[in-house]
Amino acid sequence: MTITLGTAAADPGAIDTGRLAVGETRDGSPARLPVAVINGADDGKRLYLQAVSDGNELNGLGVIREVVPQLDPAEIAGEIMIVGIVNYHGFQVAEHRNPIDDRKLNRTFPGDSEGTASERIADAVFEVAKTADLILDLHQGSTSRMINEVRVRCGRRHTMHSECLRLAKVFNCGYVLDQKGPEGQLARVAPDEGIPTVDPELGGSVGFDPESVQAGVEGVYNVLRHYEFLDGGPSMERQTRAKRFDQYGASVGGLVEYRADLGERIDAGDTLFAVTDTFGQVKAEATADNSGILWRSRRLPQVASGEYVCSVGTNVDSY
Repeated sequence: MTITLGTAAADPGAIDTGRLAVGETRDGSPARLPVAVINGADDGKRLYLQAVSDGNELNGLGVIREVVPQLDPAEIAGEIMIVGIVNYHGFQVAEHRNPIDDRKLNRTFPGDSEGTASERIADAVFEVAKTADLILDLHQGSTSRMINEVRVRCGRRHTMHSECLRLAKVFNCGYVLDQKGPEGQLARVAPDEGIPTVDPELGGSVGFDPESVQAGVEGVYNVLRHYEFLDGGPSMERQTRAKRFDQYGASVGGLVEYRADLGERIDAGDTLFAVTDTFGQVKAEATADNSGILWRSRRLPQVASGEYVCSVGTNVDSY
């Protein structure tokens, strides 16, 4: 059976690329998202894969750019539906939010066909996503520094939680944040439709980070093998899971000097960072309230009083 996504259409054993219309730009020209469909030669599950719902998070796009040319539809059982760039308007100007409506697009799912620009985009891609058996929504930690991790956002009491947690383990990044997400996230909304969905957060960088992109490529292939789109067994290891974040800000203004590295184990009372003045004199230090893992930190050293500095993943276990 031929499968379609926007202008892309592929018969069994074929691949095609095209565009999905999501409205018009300010000059009246069409806003169209780049899409691809890969229709396997044999029957199987359907995977929906998307990236760049936050317009400056490019590592997911780097993953898609690497994975798609390597896939041979003749070797695939099932179907893969891909939206390469979701936040069309934010991507054009390298901004996190959609500048047309000043919305964070990954807070607008399931969307609204008559709503704001972001809601219309979310509606168009969710119509595709909810036909899938599995969903991967590729992100990164914006332009902050962050470990490679996968987020399970449905909440631990959700009926789909175990399936989402399984998908996160299969992606095999090493770290999992298992914490209910904000309303409007795809990874929170899609499980309500009975679809296991996770949000891989592939590091944090300005532009592409090759190490994080490679981790994402390996994660996608792990998913394809585990769920039998491709032959071969996945490579899976125990994952380190955090169930919440502690966030830390600067008590004073100045320059941040970290006392721990990303991914480092932290004990309660350990010094996370100091803030110095222009001449290197320490003005204040921040210590950890709880044990955990240094998960994320700001990239630039300068901070004002009360400005975000870093996050520690807490309530840590493994599975």
